[in-house]
Amino acid sequence: MSVTVAPVTGAGLAEVIPALAALRITVFRAFPYLYDGNAAYEADYLADFAAAAGAVIVVARDGETIVGAATAAPLVTQDEAWQAPLAAAGFDIARCFYFGESVLLPRYRGQGMGHAFFDHREAQARALGASHVAFCSVIRAGNHPARPADHRPLDAFWRGRGYAPLAGVTARFDWKTIGGEGEERHELQYWTRAL
Repeated sequence: MSVTVAPVTGAGLAEVIPALAALRITVFRAFPYLYDGNAAYEADYLADFAAAAGAVIVVARDGETIVGAATAAPLVTQDEAWQAPLAAAGFDIARCFYFGESVLLPRYRGQGMGHAFFDHREAQARALGASHVAFCSVIRAGNHPARPADHRPLDAFWRGRGYAPLAGVTARFDWKTIGGEGEERHELQYWTRAL
């Protein structure tokens, strides 16, 4: 297979949004997110993201088919709910870049695309003068009933890239989980690194 990974910015962002929305719904259904997504929410969320000045979507394509993507944007362009925990922890929000989702279909994993996603997003952050980058990971109990026996957390990968969790710094967001009745509150751990 010949997969290419390249950043998309500016006017090109809008054309990759539908594929990214579909990928988010597919990939985030799996543990640990267990997200029961819907296309209408995804369209709105991603349209707002694409409108952010300095935003980038790194796209993995197998031929013409988008099989993975990762997003990033200056933190000042994101919702206050993402900014507040880092501001309270003493970060200069104006110099932080926020990495959103990183989604890749299972058959393409383990082939270096995760590193390419980070490389391109870090390059965009540096180009726009960021001093730090941050992202969040959902917190799930080790004995969560939906946790697959073969689940491998990405902590070692993230640490290998120089990221570390910020002790006690979390965000809380609501989303509907698979099999759930309505939206539930979820806690997410911040990870950061200096550039």
